[in-house]
Amino acid sequence: MTGWGGAEARPGTSGRRSRVAEEWLSRRARDAESAVPGGFDLSDCVREPIHLLGGVQSHGTLLAVEADGGVVDTAAANTLAVLGFPAEDLVGAHVTAVLSEEDWTDACRSVAEEGETSALQVEAGPVGAPRRFDLSLHRSGPLVVLEFEPREEGLEFRFTGFYQGVRRALARLRSTVDVVDGCRAAVREIRALTGYDRVVAYRFDGPEGPGEVLAEDVTDAWEPWLGLWFPATDIPPQARRLYEENWIRVIGDVDDSTVGLVPPVRAGTGTPLDLSGAALRTVSGFHLEYLRNIGVRSSMSVSVMREGRLWGLIACHGAAPFHPAPEVRAACELFGAAFSLQLAAIEERERADALAGAAGRAASVAELLDADVEMSLPPHGGAVRDLVGADSAVLVRGARSVATGAPVPAALVTELRRRAGGMTPGTVWATDRLGELLADEGVHVPELDGGQAGVLLVRLTSPGDFLAWFRTERPTPRMWATDPATPVRVGPRGERLTPRGSSEVFRSVMRGRALPWRPREQAAAAELGRMLTRLVLRHAEELAALNEELRMSNLDLDSFAHAAAHDLKEPLRGISNAATFTMEDAGAALDPTSVRRLLTIRRLAGRMDELLNSLLHYARLGQAGLRRVTVDLDEAVDAALEVAGPRLAEERVRVVRDTPLPLVEADPTRLYEILVNLLVNAAKYAAERPDRMVSIGVEEVPAECGGGADAGTTAGTRPGRTERAVVVRDNGIGIPPELQADVFDLFRRLHGPAEHGGGTGVGLAVVKRIVERHGGRLWLESEPGSGTAFYFTLGEPPVPAGAGESG
Repeated sequence: MTGWGGAEARPGTSGRRSRVAEEWLSRRARDAESAVPGGFDLSDCVREPIHLLGGVQSHGTLLAVEADGGVVDTAAANTLAVLGFPAEDLVGAHVTAVLSEEDWTDACRSVAEEGETSALQVEAGPVGAPRRFDLSLHRSGPLVVLEFEPREEGLEFRFTGFYQGVRRALARLRSTVDVVDGCRAAVREIRALTGYDRVVAYRFDGPEGPGEVLAEDVTDAWEPWLGLWFPATDIPPQARRLYEENWIRVIGDVDDSTVGLVPPVRAGTGTPLDLSGAALRTVSGFHLEYLRNIGVRSSMSVSVMREGRLWGLIACHGAAPFHPAPEVRAACELFGAAFSLQLAAIEERERADALAGAAGRAASVAELLDADVEMSLPPHGGAVRDLVGADSAVLVRGARSVATGAPVPAALVTELRRRAGGMTPGTVWATDRLGELLADEGVHVPELDGGQAGVLLVRLTSPGDFLAWFRTERPTPRMWATDPATPVRVGPRGERLTPRGSSEVFRSVMRGRALPWRPREQAAAAELGRMLTRLVLRHAEELAALNEELRMSNLDLDSFAHAAAHDLKEPLRGISNAATFTMEDAGAALDPTSVRRLLTIRRLAGRMDELLNSLLHYARLGQAGLRRVTVDLDEAVDAALEVAGPRLAEERVRVVRDTPLPLVEADPTRLYEILVNLLVNAAKYAAERPDRMVSIGVEEVPAECGGGADAGTTAGTRPGRTERAVVVRDNGIGIPPELQADVFDLFRRLHGPAEHGGGTGVGLAVVKRIVERHGGRLWLESEPGSGTAFYFTLGEPPVPAGAGESG
C-alpha cells in the first residue's frame, strides 16, 4: 500500500482476549511456524492460484459431471465416506449411480447457462441406504459441479421461522440513513442470523488498498476491532477477484484436512478442476494461518459490491468449527446483495441531496463571474475556492490559465490538460491521492511533494479546457491491526504472518492524501462548470453576432470609403483645373488677392486629392486578399530602402540592420509597405543630433504581450512562450506617452501639415491594418527625446486543410 508512513508507528497495549483463546492462539501459532521452517514469502501468497488448489473441505463432497452426457469427470476423494461410493469408481461412471434421474434432470435444468447457481434437497447414496443432502450446484463451462453436504436431522423444524427473521432483517436494513448506519445494521442482523462470535463490516480504501472496520458486533469475550485498519496484503488481488465473482465464502474449520480430487489434474488442461464457484472449495494455507493467528476457528465472508466492484466485506468469525446450512448461506448472500443495493440507494440519495443544494451555491458564485471568466476569476477566487472547500483553483481555456490561491505547478496543469482532453464535457473527475495516482501511471511531478494531494476537475466545452480545485496534503492518523510496514514478522521458528487485533495496534500517519471530495462538493463543481460553459457559449454567440455585424459594417464602410474616394476625385480635379484655367485665361487682369485665393483653392484641392488617395488605399487594404509566401526579410528591407533610402540620406539618418535577417511568412507587397512607412517615419521625425540612426532587426518577445500603444490584440502573456517581432528603432524626437495610442488612428497627425515633412496621417494606420490582416500585432515603445521603437509580428500562417492529420 503506497502513501502510508509518517511520524509514529508503535504498538499499543489495549485489547482483551479470553485465556482459552490466548492459549489456543499461541499453540496454533507455534504449530504453524513449525510447519514451514523455510520461512514465509508474501509474494507466494499474492501469486497463489486459490481457485486451483485441487481440494474441498471435508464436511461435504463434490462431483463434476459432464452436462451433456452425465458422466462424472472429477470426484472428491471422500465420496466413499459421504456418498458410499469410491471416487475411483465414480469417475467415468454416470452420475445416476448416486443421484436419481429426476434429481439429475432438475439439476441440469436449474443451471442450464454458464455461471448459474442453484440449490436442491436430494437423497443420494447406495440403493437401500440413501442419505439426505443439501445439494449446491453451479455451471462451470461444460461441467455441472455438484456439492453434497449432509442434511442435519431436524433442520426443517429449526428453520420454520427463518423466513420471517430474514424479512425483519432486510426491513431494518432499508431504514438506514447513511453508510455507517447501514454497516451497523448489517453486522447486527448477520450475527443474529448466523450466531458467529464476531461480525464486522470492512470497507476497502480503493480497489487494491487496505481496509477499515466501520462497524462491529462482537461477543464480550473477544477484543474489539472497530476503527482498525488492515493491510492490503491481508486480501490479495486474486482473492478480491473471487469475492467479486462469488457473494459468499465459508470456512467451516481452519484445522480441516483438505480432501483432494480424483483425478488431481483434468485431462487436456494440465490443471486441477476450477473451483471458483464452489462453496466447498478448500482454502489457501496462507489464509488458514492468518485465521489461526487472529484466534478464529471458522469464518464466513459476504461480498459488498458497488457498481460491479468489490466495495468491502461482511466478515464473520467463530471460535469453534461451524458449518452454516445452505439456508443460512443463502440468506446471508441475499442480505449482502440487499446491503449492496442499500449502499447504492444511500449514495444516490446523498447525490440527490447534494444536487439540490449545489445549484443555488454554484449560481451565487457564477453571478460573480462575467463573460470574461479569466479576468473575473482572480478578484472572486475566494468564493470559487470556498464553493468546494479548496485551497486553490485553476481555470484553463485554450492557451491561457488563471490560478487563485496556493500556487499550482505548471507541470501539473499540463498533465491535467492532457487528462481533461480525454474526458466528456461536463464530467467530473476527483481524487484525494493525486501523487499515488500519477505514480501508478508513471507520471512524476516533483513539485507535488507536500503540495497538492487532491484535485476536483470538471471538463469544459473545448478539448483540454477545465476548471480544477486543489487541496493540499492533510496527514491523517490511522490505527493498524498490525504494523503495515511488516505484514510478515520473524518469529521463533521463522517468518510468519503477524497477528491482527487491538492488542497489536500500530499507529501511523497517512501522507500524500487530501480530505476526500464529498458528493455535495462534486455536485457543486459540476453545476458551476455547467454554468460557466453556458456563460462562455452565450458570450461566444454574442461575440460571433457582434463580429458578423462588425464585419458587415466594415465591409459597408470599406465600400463606402472606396466609392466616396473614387467619386470625389473627379469633381475635385474639376475644381483644381477650373482654378488653374482661370489664372491662365485672366492673366494680368487678376488682382493679387484673387490670384492668392485661386492658388489656395488649387493647393487645398491637391491636399484633398492626397487624402482621398490615402483613403482609397486604406479601403482597398480591407478588401484585398493576402498572398502569404516565404519572404527573405533582407530582400524586403532592400526593396523598401530603394524608396525610403533617399529620404533617409537627405535627413542624414544612418541605417543599421541585423545580418542576416530571417525568413518570414508574409504578403511581400504588404510587408514592403510596412517597412517603407516605418523607415520614412524615422526620416520625418529625426532629432537634431549628429548621430541620427534607424535600425531594423528581429527580437524574441513574450507571446501575446505588447507595451506602449497596443494594437488591440489580446492582453496578457502566455507563460514561457515567445514569438518573433520585427523591430524598427530610431533615435528621433520620440512620442509623448499620452499621445502614443493616437498615432495609429486614421488621418491623425501629431504636428502641423507643414512640420516634419507633412503627410496625411495615414501611414501608421495603414501599417496597423496590414499587420492585423496578417493576424499579428503592432505596438511601440517610445521616450520623448530618445526615439521610438515600432514592433510588429505577422501571426501564424494558416494551416493547409488536412495538415497534421494521420491516416
